Amino acid sequence: MSFARWSICILLTAALAAGCSKKEPSSESQPAEKPQASAPAQPPPATSTAPAAEAKNAAPTAVPHGDDPSLLHPARLNEKAPEKYQVRFDTTRGAFTVTVTRAWAPLGADRFYNLVKHHFYDNAAFFRVVPGFVVQFGISSYPKVSHAWKHTEIKDDPVTQSNKRGYLTFATAGPDTRTTQVFISLKDNQRLDAMGFAPFGTVDGQGMNVVDMLYDVYGDAGGPDQEQIEKQGAPYLKKGWPKLDYIKTATLVD
Repeated sequence: MSFARWSICILLTAALAAGCSKKEPSSESQPAEKPQASAPAQPPPATSTAPAAEAKNAAPTAVPHGDDPSLLHPARLNEKAPEKYQVRFDTTRGAFTVTVTRAWAPLGADRFYNLVKHHFYDNAAFFRVVPGFVVQFGISSYPKVSHAWKHTEIKDDPVTQSNKRGYLTFATAGPDTRTTQVFISLKDNQRLDAMGFAPFGTVDGQGMNVVDMLYDVYGDAGGPDQEQIEKQGAPYLKKGWPKLDYIKTATLVD
């Protein structure tokens, strides 16, 4: 989804659809689906735990699922998810597994299940990694897939779990605007609970060790423009942000 519809800010207001001028006095931005023209101040710089070598986190060249015709017809991907399921993420930093509990956020869990089942997240970048806040992903590396999912919003789920470290939650561009973008909290972000961010899963076991290694030096201020990711795909990211980490594959665990 393009970031043009809603700015990254702390206070959500229904009256603003293309940006916002209010900022909560905080060092962190909201895990939204759009950046504002001048992003709010970010958390204090942190030393990245990721090595600087570019070979390990270069944009994948294989596109095994980018032309999956099912992804071009989002309305058909509406299968109900199991009450509990697991997803394995193989990334340029290693593998981690996520457990999704449908009862926590049924609509979000169903959407995530269908996206993973049809390999939407394969080869997608962790395009926004803000130290001490969140890791965000969920823009396809393939522009035609991004275009197909641009206006596939689902309604909000009630918030039944807190946004703790390791919890997965859909990013939003305001009320009832969830599409494909997801973030993992790098710390306890309970303040997001009251904003309507409904977690639907958690990173299992030692998986956060891998998540913590994802390249984070670009942060928000130096990161890519989400609208351009949608329009240009992987070549745009590979050219301008060569050290980003990627999801090689995200697959359901049998």
